[in-house]
Amino acid sequence: MLSALTKSSALRPRGLATLAGHSKVWRVYLSGEIHSSWREDVAAGIRDAGLSEQVLLCGPNPSHEDSDDCAAIILGMEEKRPNWDRIGASMNAIRTRTLIDEADVVVVRLGEKYRQWNAAFDAGYASAKGKPIITLHPPSLGHPMKEVNAAAAAVCEEVPQAAASPMALQARAESSLIPRG
Repeated sequence: MLSALTKSSALRPRGLATLAGHSKVWRVYLSGEIHSSWREDVAAGIRDAGLSEQVLLCGPNPSHEDSDDCAAIILGMEEKRPNWDRIGASMNAIRTRTLIDEADVVVVRLGEKYRQWNAAFDAGYASAKGKPIITLHPPSLGHPMKEVNAAAAAVCEEVPQAAASPMALQARAESSLIPRG
């Protein structure tokens, strides 16, 4: 989808114009499933659109085991698993909240195989912070995601590269509004 958008000469990557010598760098938080390559697909879509220098991607720890065990490793092992999960979630929340607070856009991916309650929570947190949200999920999750989709600035289904499209269009729109020197 992104490649189709960039075939038009009006949408072909030109780079961002600068204002006082600085280009806008979009900070994009990628929330959601960690069991597929969707983050790499979004990064490839951004790279293929020529926006690698204008978009900085970040997200949660992509290692499920490391994410679950981070606090127990840092703070010491806990005997009770519920406490282990609680302190791990608390440690992860420091990273998640900081990166969402710093983000310009939050992309929330939910897949069919796992229930990603954390991604739904991230969407709610981002919405409460006034962050634009792009949801990314298969068509079969349209109904379960209806509330999250209602808060989203864009809804993408099936093709992870599509999540880069609204960012690409916004970056190009901004570059056309800034006077070139």
